[in-house]
Amino acid sequence: MAVIRRKVASAAGIAVAATLLFTGCAAGTGTEGSDCAEVTEITWLGTIKVEIQDQFKAAIEEYNATNTDCVAVEILESPQDVPFLQTVTPLYEAGKAPTIMTALQEIPDMAPRVLDWSGQPLAELAAPGTLDVATIDGKVAGIPITAEAFGLLYNKAVLDAAGVDVASITTRSELADAFGAISESGVSPVHFSGLWWSLGAHFTNIYHANAAEDIEGRLAVLDELKAGEKDLLSDPVFENWLDTFDLLKANTIDTASIADTDYDLGVENLAVGDTGFWFMGNWAEPNLLTATPDGEFGVMPVPISDEAGTYGNDSISVGVPFYAMIDAEQASAEQQEAAIAVLTWFITTPEGQAYWSGPVEDGGMNFIPVYDGFTVSPTTFMASEIADYIAAGKTLQWVNSAYPAGLQEAYGAAAQKYYDGVSDRATFAAELEAAWAE
Repeated sequence: MAVIRRKVASAAGIAVAATLLFTGCAAGTGTEGSDCAEVTEITWLGTIKVEIQDQFKAAIEEYNATNTDCVAVEILESPQDVPFLQTVTPLYEAGKAPTIMTALQEIPDMAPRVLDWSGQPLAELAAPGTLDVATIDGKVAGIPITAEAFGLLYNKAVLDAAGVDVASITTRSELADAFGAISESGVSPVHFSGLWWSLGAHFTNIYHANAAEDIEGRLAVLDELKAGEKDLLSDPVFENWLDTFDLLKANTIDTASIADTDYDLGVENLAVGDTGFWFMGNWAEPNLLTATPDGEFGVMPVPISDEAGTYGNDSISVGVPFYAMIDAEQASAEQQEAAIAVLTWFITTPEGQAYWSGPVEDGGMNFIPVYDGFTVSPTTFMASEIADYIAAGKTLQWVNSAYPAGLQEAYGAAAQKYYDGVSDRATFAAELEAAWAE
């Protein structure tokens, strides 16, 4: 398993064996009764993100009912707890490769099988830096869906009632003080999710993104881990990160767990004000606003040092979470063109943009645009905060974009054991180091 030596999209450049369930989105397309001699049928694996699956399905239904591209799209719903390669590989082996699919860490594995976007109009519209992660040996294997950010989400009403100002939290001790103030107000300080993907990809990124102040230094840590030469417990940044891990564990609401249902509980706890914070990302904002439409939910950094001004204490993690790929191995030329057509509809037309980046209460998916020519942008409190962090250059790299496929699952399993108190610091560090050797 090699460290993925790729450029990682900068936030500044963004400024900006699975059982499949088939939906009926292909039925009743707008091509019926039109001049189409033949309708090109394509499939799209997954609903982009489970949090906005209803909005995505509605968008595909709208496209199928109104498009004049002679295209019908069918959604293949994949199990959320099955890794991408375990889902897509049997489909390829069965000769049923999805036409469109989205992934991140798996891009190097998929690059030989998918379309090269080089020179395509949509690739030309993508914001500077956003294609770097998906560029493998000169081939642009995917185009970005959106920019996302993660950190400590917060319920502004809860924090205001407790007298907590997020702008004043610049160290771990100040975060602990904020937790104390929230607790005194009668609310649980934080919902710290024990979900494997949240711990394995996002929370571990907090360590790796702070491990050095430049990209080369951060990738060097991955190289040392791959070579078996990194002693995590001798790294003060790792120790600081564990101290923050312990702080979050000690202050989390009792209902937080490693169960798959924890995400829904996290939404509920923060949305109704049972907790002040939740370690999660802005992909949860549509869920929060659906639960509490008049709420204000923001995001702030996760400080892992007690020294004010330490690198990363004032920054949130921002990056491209996944890329759209088009199969080039089993899809016909007509199907590839059809796949480009539906993505072009989403990214360049007013109707598609309204679904892509419009507010969730209006049926949009609330994606932060990363393409030129967008006339629709999210207007929520959290989205505006993320834009401010990006504009100020206070962003952390998504080092997890460079994790080899399978690493975040191993990281997540080890982190869950530590979360549940099954392992101690030494065991946890050893298991993270061993994940690279495996």
